[in-house]
Amino acid sequence: MTIQRGDTLGEIARRADVPLVRLQRFNPGVDARRLAVGQRLLVPGRDERAPSGGPYRYRVRPGDTYSAIARRFGGRADRIQAANPGIVPTDLKVGQLIQVPLGGRQASVARKASGGSSRAAARPARRTLPDPGDLPTSARNWPWPLDDYRVARPFGTDGRGTLQPMLLATRPGNRARAVADGEVRFADSMRQLGQVVIVHHADNLQSVYALCRKPLVASGDRVKRGTPVCEVGRQEDGPRLLFDMRHGGKPIDPARVLR
Repeated sequence: MTIQRGDTLGEIARRADVPLVRLQRFNPGVDARRLAVGQRLLVPGRDERAPSGGPYRYRVRPGDTYSAIARRFGGRADRIQAANPGIVPTDLKVGQLIQVPLGGRQASVARKASGGSSRAAARPARRTLPDPGDLPTSARNWPWPLDDYRVARPFGTDGRGTLQPMLLATRPGNRARAVADGEVRFADSMRQLGQVVIVHHADNLQSVYALCRKPLVASGDRVKRGTPVCEVGRQEDGPRLLFDMRHGGKPIDPARVLR
């Protein structure tokens, strides 16, 4: 979520119906005394946990990799991998719950959050764009998920170095369409992302359609390119579709694939 004028961490926690200490622990680089309008916060879902001694239970979001999650919480990617032996690091799925062990700065920030204050909140490490490597030849000239759209936010890092998925502005009632043939692996709600549809395609590619008002497909459905998958939802600044793509679990710029 984005900080608005007059917001406090306590008020945000109340509106989101999450404990304040959990909100603080999921945002170790945020100083509660120096919130800035436009600053972004990660609001944990009810099934996510942040015990003081760890490990955290964290739901994978668009753009996440083990390295990015480790940087967010001040941990190490290899420790996250060791804590999740059944999950292939290069095939992270949006919506997966993973364990994030504490250690070093991360544990220190968690202890400070428990006390409700911090003399010097740690700054989050800046993220660089992931290197997705060469894309398969099938990932060429795919159609955009909307016929009528404007790129409100391109894929890339924001001013704080956080990797942000592509955001498309459109008209009320428009429907997002599958960008390629595939199988629906998820069609349900996610905290902060509204209704979400995730489609898996050939060659280990994945497309994500979020901020939807309602899905038009169900998990397990086979879809063709151009099949409507969700109705776009309305946010404060108008109808928006968050569109994310991955190859081998790593986020990629949709502009490399879409024509």
